[in-house]
Amino acid sequence: MNIRRAHEKDIPRLIELLEQVLQIHADIRPDIFIPGTTKYTNEELAEMIKDDTKPIYVAADDDDICMGYAFCQIRQQPFSNNMVPFTSLFIDDLCVDAKTRGQHIGEQLFEYVKNEAKHLGCYEVTLNVWSGNTSAEKFYEKMGLKTKERQMEYILM
Repeated sequence: MNIRRAHEKDIPRLIELLEQVLQIHADIRPDIFIPGTTKYTNEELAEMIKDDTKPIYVAADDDDICMGYAFCQIRQQPFSNNMVPFTSLFIDDLCVDAKTRGQHIGEQLFEYVKNEAKHLGCYEVTLNVWSGNTSAEKFYEKMGLKTKERQMEYILM
Protein backbone atom coordinates (compact mmCIF):
# COMPACT_ATOMS: atom_id res chain seq x y z
CA MET A 1 0.00 0.00 0.00
CA ASN A 2 1.13 3.51 -0.82
CA ILE A 3 -0.25 6.62 0.90
CA ARG A 4 0.03 9.78 -1.18
CA ARG A 5 -1.72 13.02 -2.07
CA ALA A 6 -4.78 12.55 -4.26
CA HIS A 7 -4.57 13.15 -8.01
CA GLU A 8 -7.34 14.12 -10.43
CA LYS A 9 -7.41 10.53 -11.72
CA ASP A 10 -8.61 9.50 -8.21
CA ILE A 11 -11.80 11.60 -8.40
CA PRO A 12 -14.16 8.82 -9.65
CA ARG A 13 -12.97 6.54 -6.85
CA LEU A 14 -13.20 9.36 -4.27
CA ILE A 15 -16.82 9.90 -5.33
CA GLU A 16 -17.56 6.17 -4.80
CA LEU A 17 -16.09 6.31 -1.30
CA LEU A 18 -17.88 9.57 -0.51
CA GLU A 19 -21.13 7.77 -1.40
CA GLN A 20 -20.30 5.05 1.14
CA VAL A 21 -19.68 7.62 3.87
CA LEU A 22 -22.84 9.51 3.01
CA GLN A 23 -24.88 6.33 3.32
CA ILE A 24 -23.47 5.69 6.82
CA HIS A 25 -24.46 9.21 7.83
CA ALA A 26 -27.88 8.97 6.14
CA ASP A 27 -28.58 5.74 8.05
CA ILE A 28 -27.74 7.51 11.33
CA ARG A 29 -29.42 10.86 10.54
CA PRO A 30 -32.00 10.49 7.74
CA ASP A 31 -33.45 13.83 8.87
CA ILE A 32 -30.28 15.63 7.73
CA PHE A 33 -28.49 13.59 5.03
CA ILE A 34 -29.84 12.87 1.54
CA PRO A 35 -29.07 9.32 0.33
CA GLY A 36 -27.50 9.04 -3.12
CA THR A 37 -25.62 12.34 -2.84
CA THR A 38 -22.02 13.18 -2.00
CA LYS A 39 -20.39 15.88 0.10
CA TYR A 40 -18.34 17.20 -2.83
CA THR A 41 -18.76 17.39 -6.60
CA ASN A 42 -16.15 16.40 -9.18
CA GLU A 43 -15.35 20.07 -9.72
CA GLU A 44 -14.95 20.76 -6.00
CA LEU A 45 -12.65 17.75 -5.66
CA ALA A 46 -10.52 18.95 -8.58
CA GLU A 47 -10.06 22.31 -6.84
CA MET A 48 -9.34 20.71 -3.45
CA ILE A 49 -6.66 18.47 -4.96
CA LYS A 50 -4.77 21.61 -6.02
CA ASP A 51 -5.20 23.35 -2.64
CA ASP A 52 -2.30 22.77 -0.22
CA THR A 53 -4.44 24.01 2.69
CA LYS A 54 -6.92 21.17 2.03
CA PRO A 55 -4.77 18.11 1.37
CA ILE A 56 -6.47 14.87 0.43
CA TYR A 57 -4.44 11.76 1.23
CA VAL A 58 -5.29 8.43 -0.35
CA ALA A 59 -4.27 4.88 0.51
CA ALA A 60 -3.67 3.17 -2.84
CA ASP A 61 -3.17 -0.54 -3.46
CA ASP A 62 -0.46 -2.07 -5.67
CA ASP A 63 -2.52 -1.18 -8.78
CA ASP A 64 -2.71 2.45 -7.54
CA ILE A 65 -6.45 2.14 -6.83
CA CYS A 66 -7.67 4.26 -3.95
CA MET A 67 -8.85 2.05 -1.05
CA GLY A 68 -9.36 4.89 1.40
CA TYR A 69 -8.91 8.60 1.89
CA ALA A 70 -8.48 11.35 4.46
CA PHE A 71 -9.77 14.80 3.53
CA CYS A 72 -7.89 17.31 5.65
CA GLN A 73 -7.86 21.05 6.28
CA ILE A 74 -5.10 23.13 7.79
CA ARG A 75 -6.72 25.54 10.22
CA GLN A 76 -5.29 28.42 12.17
CA GLN A 77 -6.59 28.57 15.72
CA PRO A 78 -7.97 30.01 17.89
CA PHE A 79 -11.55 30.88 17.29
CA SER A 80 -11.36 33.65 19.92
CA ASN A 81 -8.89 36.07 21.56
CA ASN A 82 -8.65 34.14 24.83
CA MET A 83 -6.77 31.20 23.31
CA VAL A 84 -3.15 30.64 22.37
CA PRO A 85 -2.64 30.68 18.58
CA PHE A 86 -1.74 27.36 16.94
CA THR A 87 -2.16 25.37 13.74
CA SER A 88 -4.50 22.40 13.63
CA LEU A 89 -4.96 19.68 11.03
CA PHE A 90 -8.67 18.94 10.84
CA ILE A 91 -9.75 15.63 9.30
CA ASP A 92 -12.89 16.61 7.43
CA ASP A 93 -13.59 13.04 6.32
CA LEU A 94 -11.83 9.67 6.57
CA CYS A 95 -13.06 6.57 4.79
CA VAL A 96 -11.86 3.09 3.94
CA ASP A 97 -13.72 1.11 1.30
CA ALA A 98 -16.24 -1.21 2.97
CA LYS A 99 -14.70 -4.15 1.07
CA THR A 100 -11.26 -3.58 2.59
CA ARG A 101 -12.14 -2.59 6.16
CA GLY A 102 -10.39 -4.63 8.84
CA GLN A 103 -7.09 -4.67 6.91
CA HIS A 104 -5.58 -1.82 9.00
CA ILE A 105 -5.78 0.64 6.09
CA GLY A 106 -7.54 3.21 8.27
CA GLU A 107 -4.86 2.89 10.93
CA GLN A 108 -2.07 3.41 8.40
CA LEU A 109 -3.90 6.34 6.84
CA PHE A 110 -4.46 7.98 10.23
CA GLU A 111 -0.80 7.47 11.23
CA TYR A 112 0.25 9.03 7.93
CA VAL A 113 -1.99 12.05 8.58
CA LYS A 114 -0.53 12.42 12.09
CA ASN A 115 3.00 12.41 10.67
CA GLU A 116 2.02 14.94 7.99
CA ALA A 117 0.53 17.16 10.70
CA LYS A 118 3.82 17.02 12.63
CA HIS A 119 5.75 17.82 9.45
CA LEU A 120 3.45 20.81 8.85
CA GLY A 121 4.08 22.10 12.38
CA CYS A 122 0.57 21.44 13.64
CA TYR A 123 -0.21 21.33 17.35
CA GLU A 124 -3.05 18.83 17.02
CA VAL A 125 -5.16 16.65 14.73
CA THR A 126 -8.91 17.03 15.19
CA LEU A 127 -12.10 15.67 13.65
CA ASN A 128 -15.83 15.40 14.25
CA VAL A 129 -17.79 12.16 14.65
CA TRP A 130 -21.56 12.00 14.35
CA SER A 131 -23.27 10.64 17.44
CA GLY A 132 -24.44 7.14 16.59
CA ASN A 133 -21.40 6.31 14.45
CA THR A 134 -20.05 3.97 17.12
CA SER A 135 -17.65 2.11 14.83
CA ALA A 136 -15.93 5.40 13.95
CA GLU A 137 -15.87 6.47 17.60
CA LYS A 138 -14.24 3.17 18.61
CA PHE A 139 -11.71 3.42 15.79
CA TYR A 140 -10.64 6.96 16.73
CA GLU A 141 -10.44 6.10 20.42
CA LYS A 142 -8.24 3.12 19.49
CA MET A 143 -6.04 5.56 17.56
CA GLY A 144 -5.62 7.64 20.72
CA LEU A 145 -8.08 10.48 20.12
CA LYS A 146 -9.93 11.92 23.07
CA THR A 147 -13.10 14.01 23.16
CA LYS A 148 -12.19 17.70 23.04
CA GLU A 149 -15.65 19.23 22.97
CA ARG A 150 -19.22 18.13 22.41
CA GLN A 151 -21.81 19.82 20.26
CA MET A 152 -25.41 19.30 21.27
CA GLU A 153 -28.66 20.01 19.44
CA TYR A 154 -32.34 20.48 20.06
CA ILE A 155 -34.39 19.59 16.98
CA LEU A 156 -37.37 21.90 16.49
CA MET A 157 -39.27 19.81 13.94
